[in-house]
Amino acid sequence: MTTEKHVLRILDEVLSLNGRSATFNRNTLLLGALPELDSMAVVSLLTALEEQLGIVVADDEIDGATFSSVGSLSDFVAAKLA
Repeated sequence: MTTEKHVLRILDEVLSLNGRSATFNRNTLLLGALPELDSMAVVSLLTALEEQLGIVVADDEIDGATFSSVGSLSDFVAAKLA
């Protein structure tokens, strides 16, 4: 499974998208465009990414740009997995 597919699966699970993430691609906008992704959901998403993918994300590593699109979030996670 690719990093992007992992991210999409976790997004779908955490945000309760009921499979809607299957229509997302790298250019799909997230923060500010996806109503389910509020500040509390960002925290839940980070926790799920850390727990399910075995990564650790420091507070100073994240900003709004990380969550701007599926591509930016996938790239961030891929860099953490490298």
